[in-house]
Amino acid sequence: MMARRYDPERRERIIDAAIRIVEMKGIGALSHRTVAAEAGVPLGSTTYHFAGLDDLLVASLQQVCSGPRSGMKDWEGALSAVAPSVGHGVREGTAEPGKGRALADVLTGLLEEYARGASGRIRLEYELYLAALRRPALQPVAAAWLDEMVEVIGRHTAEVATARALVALIDGLLLQLLLTDRPFDREAVRSALARVTGET
Repeated sequence: MMARRYDPERRERIIDAAIRIVEMKGIGALSHRTVAAEAGVPLGSTTYHFAGLDDLLVASLQQVCSGPRSGMKDWEGALSAVAPSVGHGVREGTAEPGKGRALADVLTGLLEEYARGASGRIRLEYELYLAALRRPALQPVAAAWLDEMVEVIGRHTAEVATARALVALIDGLLLQLLLTDRPFDREAVRSALARVTGET
């Protein structure tokens, strides 16, 4: 009897293959068989590491939200870079006029860059994210992703409620971009975000 070859990276290759399938063809194309073929591994390997598709989707969403594909690290870095002139004053409740507008400007720039350079990534993220509507196993991961967004933006707002409102608006704006293929309207986006931050 041949010994099973030790392959410590096989689980990650399976997750990466699942992400590629969702990105290229959508969740409807995902199965243990299609993932095994994409990853170049035996079918039994996918069921060994992930008993059900929900297990595989959870791992994929976790990787997309927190791995190298995640845009949150880029956002955190950009917001932190302007914290002395934007975030600190807003959060401490001593913001001078224009601080909320400046925060809206930074978020608008981040959104524009994100939407222009990564439409495929946005579609992937939201397909996995919205799958939580029908798959309860995904809901804790989706909720954690939302909480992370609120935490990152909330470091630069006076109240958590403002950060939650900004995240809700950003979600809606990105979904509209995905569904309509309309060009990014920088001024409209900046104006909407500024209204939430309290300055127009």
